[in-house]
Amino acid sequence: MSAFTRPASWRALIPLTVLAVTAAACGSDSNSTSSPADTAGADAPAEAPAETPTETPTEAATLRIGAIPDQEPERLQRTYGLIADFLEAELADVSPGIDVEYVPVTEYEGAVTGFAIGDLDLVWFGGLTGVQARLEVEGAQAIAQRDIDEAFTSVFVASPDSGIEPIADVAGLSVLADRSFTFGSETSTSGRLMPQSFLSEAGVTLDDFRGQPGFSGSHDATIEVVAAGTFEAGALNSQVWDDRVAEGVVDADKVVEVFRTPPYFDYHWVGQPDLDERFGDGFSADLLAAFESLDASDPADAEILDLFGAGAFIATENSNYDAIEAVGRDAGLIR
Repeated sequence: MSAFTRPASWRALIPLTVLAVTAAACGSDSNSTSSPADTAGADAPAEAPAETPTETPTEAATLRIGAIPDQEPERLQRTYGLIADFLEAELADVSPGIDVEYVPVTEYEGAVTGFAIGDLDLVWFGGLTGVQARLEVEGAQAIAQRDIDEAFTSVFVASPDSGIEPIADVAGLSVLADRSFTFGSETSTSGRLMPQSFLSEAGVTLDDFRGQPGFSGSHDATIEVVAAGTFEAGALNSQVWDDRVAEGVVDADKVVEVFRTPPYFDYHWVGQPDLDERFGDGFSADLLAAFESLDASDPADAEILDLFGAGAFIATENSNYDAIEAVGRDAGLIR
């Protein structure tokens, strides 16, 4: 059965190990004296009873999954609890006895660190954090992404009171100079890295904002602080924005979209390089097949896809994020 564990931060990510315990059969000597009747016909030594092999639990029994905390904690628990249950059921035939456990973290860096030290086996990363994690773990592989991640976008939002009008193109982002501005997490691809890259194309640097740029911590928080008037404008994940608008959470009198960026590769699942060794030959391929099997026509699968804002999951590969790595190095977020 899949399970939840308490959140961990990157500073205090609790190492997760599985203790393998083996039992050895032991015999006992008898000090009793045999009677003549007992010893009759006992010239040949009796065979020792065969030992029964003891099944030893191994680390391969539990697949620990994680995700960057880019949305509200309650939504993350629901999303990854469902995906853990789904994977556990789908992979049971190819890896009998497998347990899939969602391990929440409280910071983006916690997801990267957890993967780097081996506490997390499979993680849902953004483009930047996925690159950072793979650079820490030689041989780690990007496995799957949503259909929307091969052409993902960010949105710039603003308070109507700011007077910021809709922006037609990347060059038009220059109007955000001398405005108060917030990103999401400092290592978010859609909430910081790519918006900063497009701002740079428009000639706007971090020093050009009025005051220091903010870092709200998540996409939902960016919507909230702009709506509250704490910042005049901000940038976030377009999928989260679209979902919140559809849900009626966004108050259009307080925060509106002013620009949607050109597309780029973003979110993806990254797996440890030893998945096949630990869970069985071909496990990575089976894992991809499980993600690809999610079907929007099935109610249970549709709920998962809806929470991910996707129509389907598709295969991906490390090279798809080369451009993200280059932008990350230019921004000083990858060294």
